[in-house]
Amino acid sequence: MATTDDGARTTFLGEVKSAVTPHASLLVLGVLGLMIAFITSYTGAFHHPRPTGVPLAVVAPAQVSGQLVDKLDRLPGSPLDPRAVPSERAARAQLADRTVDGALLVAPRGRTDRLLVAGGGGASLAQAIELVVRSAEKAEHRTVRTVDVTPAAPGDSRSLSSFYLVVGWCVGGYLCAAILAISAGARPSNGHRAVIRLAALALYAIAAGLAGAIIVGPVLGALPGAFLGLWGLGGLVVFAVGAITLACQALLGIIGIGLAILLIVILGNPSAGGAYPYPMLPPFWRALGPALPPGAGTWAARSLAYFRGNAVTGPLLVLSAWAVGGTLITLALSIFRKKGETPS
Repeated sequence: MATTDDGARTTFLGEVKSAVTPHASLLVLGVLGLMIAFITSYTGAFHHPRPTGVPLAVVAPAQVSGQLVDKLDRLPGSPLDPRAVPSERAARAQLADRTVDGALLVAPRGRTDRLLVAGGGGASLAQAIELVVRSAEKAEHRTVRTVDVTPAAPGDSRSLSSFYLVVGWCVGGYLCAAILAISAGARPSNGHRAVIRLAALALYAIAAGLAGAIIVGPVLGALPGAFLGLWGLGGLVVFAVGAITLACQALLGIIGIGLAILLIVILGNPSAGGAYPYPMLPPFWRALGPALPPGAGTWAARSLAYFRGNAVTGPLLVLSAWAVGGTLITLALSIFRKKGETPS
């Protein structure tokens, strides 16, 4: 027999029920599920990275161009998606606008070709392209010289700073929203309170975007590119993630925090193309990444830092859609909440 705080006697089972409520038990089971999902997602995405269908421009003499493209296209495992390009200038333009990830320039005379890569778009992808092309060239008794036309900045080890910057913004976004939502109850009680919380989130997003841009730019020198562009991107990433979190909590209460973590951390981070860009990821993660804030943010940050802002329209539309969607859901659930619900 055990004794409670007020002196009453109770059984050990009764003490357990008192210490761990059914509600707490359900939350603990939910945390266990998130942990299992975390391990599964990160291990599933990263345990066997290999290039698949990497867009590659091929500039070669007309008499061998078609045959070479066909050979590269039929390599075991389909690591490349080669396409003939008329000139080196066109190949460099496609690299700059992120249409392709590499360009093979075949020498009309001699047996040494050039491979153009863009290390700023992801060091692991550039290295993987080099290994595949070098092996293919060796089989044809040719050699290749690799030229990094868009190298990562000296302070951006393996072009990971963009990814870590966006992860930090995402963490700030859902933590801020979670604090705002549970400060006076897990569910927003009315439209006025929801508007105030969204406004507070917007101000926080502006400050968080500025802080991140300052740290990776002037302070650490990790990322080149437009400071104002990174600031604006950061504000959008933070607000989008925060709005998603507020919407999840408006829908499910405190359990909504778990749903937000599932979307952003468990599904979003491993599919973001950070450590391994999209062509290195398994098909599920490659398809999912561009549609979630971490992936859209990482792609846009790299484009702003290394590719003069090219190819950012799609990612910015994705982030805007999450921001607008999260805002509308939060407002709708707050304004049209069930009558008789206790205000928070």
